[in-house]
Amino acid sequence: MTRARVAVIGAGYFAPAHVAAWHACGAQVIAIADRDATRARALATAWGVSTAMDDAHELLQRTTADVVDLVVPPESQGLLVRAAIERGLTTICQKPFGRDLVEATELAQLADRCGVALVVHENFRFSPWYRECRRLIESGLLGRLYGAAVRLRPGDGQGESAYLERQPAFRTMPRLLVRETAIHFIDVFRYLLGEVRAVTARLRRLNPVIAGEDAGVVIFEFDDDRMAVFDGNRLAEHPAGDLRRTMGEMWLEGERGVLRLDGEARLWFKPFGGDERERAYARSTAGPFGGAVASLHAHVLAHLRDPSQPLENAARDYLANLRVQDAIYESHHKGARVALDADAS
Repeated sequence: MTRARVAVIGAGYFAPAHVAAWHACGAQVIAIADRDATRARALATAWGVSTAMDDAHELLQRTTADVVDLVVPPESQGLLVRAAIERGLTTICQKPFGRDLVEATELAQLADRCGVALVVHENFRFSPWYRECRRLIESGLLGRLYGAAVRLRPGDGQGESAYLERQPAFRTMPRLLVRETAIHFIDVFRYLLGEVRAVTARLRRLNPVIAGEDAGVVIFEFDDDRMAVFDGNRLAEHPAGDLRRTMGEMWLEGERGVLRLDGEARLWFKPFGGDERERAYARSTAGPFGGAVASLHAHVLAHLRDPSQPLENAARDYLANLRVQDAIYESHHKGARVALDADAS
């Protein structure tokens, strides 16, 4: 196919990373829309995009794009996703996906009925370190896999001014740590360990100036007696020059040793009974999360060129992440382990 044409809707905090990633993939961003016309024009001017407008629905009616990239919050997604699907446009939707699981399910089912690709922009699994972790698991390096642990420590949630500079909406979200952040690692755990069968959670709010939870621990159960632990605290830091590169550290444990991801995105392997050594790989530091945004976009473009190519994070598949998310909140409120319906996944 010729150079793919992309229309971007939303010009807020993360939109510049999306536009930059499309350019890195060789796609052409042909239009940007945002309800704030000044913001839309500024982003369009910065990237040499000829069309900027303040009416997203008008853009969807007029566009000649191959892909629509919705970089908008959940409360704005429903009508826009429906309009894009009705036009038959391949659509990427930012996470959090949908106002809740009910709306997300409706949108996923609509896309399937219309035969339109709807992809959730869940990009962490496209980070080069997680792709390498999966490759090493599949190579047999770890042998039988026991489980994983993640310590999330971005250090951006302290004090009266928490999140004001970067993402002020975080302050008023009634559900923060799990819905906004841990959802990334729910997806990573599913990518590396398989489907989640049960969760046990304890969540906390450490900073009283925000509405939602900003710390917590979740235990995940998988098939074959695999388990994982997510230990998140947005107020604390981890050892790293850029706290947002990996957002924390991860360990993968198996019968043959331990694979560790550090805050500099280096991988280390300690064989059972041996010494830990670094495992070299193509460790990109370009763009957010090691170029994960561009890698996700390239993945969608590859599917657009050849629909027989499997599509990761299609909306129908992403619903499993949302079911786990809801089970985590249920576990916290009940103070009990919550099993997930295996048939639903």
